[in-house]
Amino acid sequence: MFAVTSLWTKFLLSFVPLFVAIDVLGILPIFISLTEGMSDKQRKKLAVESTLTALVVAVIFALAGRPIFTFLGITITDFRIGGGVILLVLAVTDLLFSTEERKRKETSIGVVPIGIPLIIGPAALTTILLLVDTYGIFLTMFSIFINLILVLIVFANSGYVIKILGNSGSRAFAKVASLFLAAIAVMMIRVGLVEILSNN
Repeated sequence: MFAVTSLWTKFLLSFVPLFVAIDVLGILPIFISLTEGMSDKQRKKLAVESTLTALVVAVIFALAGRPIFTFLGITITDFRIGGGVILLVLAVTDLLFSTEERKRKETSIGVVPIGIPLIIGPAALTTILLLVDTYGIFLTMFSIFINLILVLIVFANSGYVIKILGNSGSRAFAKVASLFLAAIAVMMIRVGLVEILSNN
């Protein structure tokens, strides 16, 4: 009984930090913004694609994250700045171009930027490294899987949120979300640059 309780406690301690790092409720508005004008079927397809992308990246990183970064000569800080640049470009594109032009790009946004770095970004990758060191690979993998199942459920049902908002509300919501996406991108770049400067 004690062993089961201890295992359950360890799972919660590994699940919660990753849940906070992924922040599915925080990135839901951005997902809605990026899928504005798409059908429910297209949106659910992107939800599956982005979640699978995030899962593959998370598992690979859990198994070989440190060796990969060492081999490539990059750090989490580099990843943060690179991800921030990608998100900033995407946010500006989302704000300046029409829904039709963005819909033509739907086949690519499931991998980047939704899968990475929105779902699995610098915060999630750092958390995964810490969880592997603290709780081992098994619990970390299980936490990754459960968290991404929640992401898939939330994203796949985002159409309900859009129906509640209505067409005009969804468009306004999408533009506001794009502004926040730009702000998040700038924050990622700023934090990365501060970390580089503070280490020099």
